[in-house]
Amino acid sequence: MPPKLQSIFTYPIKSCGSLSHSTVELDHYGLIWDRHWMVVDSNGTYTSQRELPQMALIQPAIDGNCMQLTAPAMTPVRLPLMHEPAPTRKVEIWDDICEAWDEGRDVASWLSDFLHNDVRLVRLSNVHNRPVDERYATRPAQATFNDGFPVLIVSQAALDELNQRLMERGSDPIPITRFRPNLVVTACDAFAEDTWQTVQIGNLMFDIVKPCARCVITTVDPATGTVPDVAEPLATLNTFRKLGNKVMFAQNAIHHGQGTIAVGDMVLIREYKKRIVTKNCK
Repeated sequence: MPPKLQSIFTYPIKSCGSLSHSTVELDHYGLIWDRHWMVVDSNGTYTSQRELPQMALIQPAIDGNCMQLTAPAMTPVRLPLMHEPAPTRKVEIWDDICEAWDEGRDVASWLSDFLHNDVRLVRLSNVHNRPVDERYATRPAQATFNDGFPVLIVSQAALDELNQRLMERGSDPIPITRFRPNLVVTACDAFAEDTWQTVQIGNLMFDIVKPCARCVITTVDPATGTVPDVAEPLATLNTFRKLGNKVMFAQNAIHHGQGTIAVGDMVLIREYKKRIVTKNCK
């Protein structure tokens, strides 16, 4: 039997809580509403769980034509999904400068109060333009406020192997949500995704283009917004998933066209990589 799609996640606000889906649409950007919003500081530079791990406790929910945000000890705040064209502002994510809409004073005050930092919420504008890295692109594609590619895919078995190694080293196992994937695949070997070049899920094709280098956000417990262990899981990944000076877990992907995928869809491997550089890479 081929692998199957086990879980689907989106993250409407970069570095905030996740949404789990049984089915999801993909538009030209990727999974619908995935990382269409971003928290920025007073200079317009994106803010993440690297600096503010409590961002994990900000939970978005899509409710009809609105997005609602909740957080501990905070009154929920709502904002419309649809946005009339308006003046844009420049914001920075990594080395990219993007045009974004500011979501206004009310949600900025709400976020600033919860995070105890002066921040604002911005969203993709109608002139947003952020092409994926041409060194890896297999076709023209746009990134939202993700780390550079539309889709992140990983196998459940990869997490299972990592957790086994964590427990052997005396650490607790961790959930897949530490790695913030979009698609989790089951019924395949650990890190099988390293070997895939092109896969079909439902009626959509995906090119697997680049391994994902992991950072300290993986040390944040999304259930508590705290860092239980500043070393893990990066220290364990460093023992068997190191490539150059980085550790790799999951694969970035670019989708072909638009459509819908669902939990339980078969993941059909249409082409394998000719050269594998990430599987058990140390």
